[in-house]
Amino acid sequence: MRILFQFVLFFSLILLINDSSYAQVKKLSIDDQLLQDSIYKSNKKKVLNFSMKEFDTLFFEYFNRKIDPNVVLSRKEFYIYTVQIATFSDRLAKLYPEQKEVAAQNKEKWLSESYEDYLQYKASQKK
Repeated sequence: MRILFQFVLFFSLILLINDSSYAQVKKLSIDDQLLQDSIYKSNKKKVLNFSMKEFDTLFFEYFNRKIDPNVVLSRKEFYIYTVQIATFSDRLAKLYPEQKEVAAQNKEKWLSESYEDYLQYKASQKK
């Protein structure tokens, strides 16, 4: 029961943190999609075996680095974080079949994250 509560709380947190809409899925460049595919293939097995604690560490590390005005992630680092977070949705869908649709939406949202949008966000932090 505690794990189910954590799962619901976690997805609520993700939805509240990100203000983008699921209906507005952005298209990434071919280069970004290829980079995502490469990262997904090389990290899938590892991420699917993450514990919730390991995932929480990854998730909060990403957000701490994202909001730190002194840190600018490289394109590869950015996509490593977003693809791993997206991949963990596959694990959650298997653990909680009743939440499969939410997990699929969450995965799509994370895979649509754009490095260019991230750079714009970082530029706005310096103003």
